[in-house]
Amino acid sequence: MKKTLQGRVVSTQMQKTIRVQVARRFLHPIYKKTVMRSKDYLTHDEEAKAGVGDLVEIVETRPLSKCKRWRLMRILEKAR
Repeated sequence: MKKTLQGRVVSTQMQKTIRVQVARRFLHPIYKKTVMRSKDYLTHDEEAKAGVGDLVEIVETRPLSKCKRWRLMRILEKAR
């Protein structure tokens, strides 16, 4: 079973690579307040289908380069 994440595309500047920002929410262990944290993942996009603002699903894969460990699985929602 490979991990899958959902996030927004924040950059398409590179060839065959997109930067996806994945946000997560969790409860702070001491203050019991909901906290949001986000992380960027470099993702392989072979056909350059995704655009900035798209909601996408990514799946982990073998190392494709120094920083790329994720691949675009599908586009869930196109940006307006």
